[in-house]
Amino acid sequence: MDKLKNMNDAIDYIEENLSDDIDTDDVMRIAQCSEYHFRRMFSFLAGITLSEYIRRRRLTLAAFELKGEEKVIDVAVKYGYNSPDAFARAFQQLHGITPSELKRGVHSLKAYPKMSFRLSIEGGNEMNYRIVEKEAFSIIGLKKRVPIIFNGVNPEIAAMWKSLDEKKINDLKSLSDIEPSGLISASTNFSEGRFQEEGELDHYIGVASSKECPESFSQLDVEASTWAVFEAVGPFPETLQDVWGRIYSEWFPSSTYEQVDGPEILWNEQKDTSAQDFRSEIWIPVLKK
Repeated sequence: MDKLKNMNDAIDYIEENLSDDIDTDDVMRIAQCSEYHFRRMFSFLAGITLSEYIRRRRLTLAAFELKGEEKVIDVAVKYGYNSPDAFARAFQQLHGITPSELKRGVHSLKAYPKMSFRLSIEGGNEMNYRIVEKEAFSIIGLKKRVPIIFNGVNPEIAAMWKSLDEKKINDLKSLSDIEPSGLISASTNFSEGRFQEEGELDHYIGVASSKECPESFSQLDVEASTWAVFEAVGPFPETLQDVWGRIYSEWFPSSTYEQVDGPEILWNEQKDTSAQDFRSEIWIPVLKK
């Protein structure tokens, strides 16, 4: 429950600074987690990205002020827009009218209230997970620095999978000697962008191994860690995405564990994703609170 309180405290800070520059370090200090993990947990809990939430809140407050005597240029500058044109485009995109049209008459507007988080228990939906203690190991495989994309397909990662020919797959499988067995994907070294959905991460497609890394592949050394391993069984990718969301919206807020820095690993049981009982595992490094 402390995690939800920290999230709400961070939202309070953001709310108090909507008309100023929001200090990333202050938000992360209040939330007590890294920027990437805060933004990811926020998107799962809220259903929208943090940057979109801030944009909606600022434009909601801007509409209230424009209903009074405030000038358009003054409101635009107050909420971080460098020009009236940029402000007008953003305002019209959200509200369906321009600031000038609002000034000239009565129009229907959209309001997005301040958000708060609470744990909602909906009985009957079990989550299958286990806690695994692992010694240090390596992930050996393909590596690429790719853009952070929270929703939808990441084209750079899709291209990595397409580049795996039969020889590379067999070479990697011959190196797999540690759980999770077989091909895995892992994301790590997330860049700390600002609150825009920007930044990059290192993405690996390979295997968990204790063997020496061939020159043709890259190696990621993983420290000894405690791992929370979540099972997803059902139609792909809907079931997997649902479990990802529930990890952050239900499991972490109510568990005695917190996420720590380290690679997030995805293991799929088979290549054919069309099976109705397709099985995946999500591995997340954690620490007992």
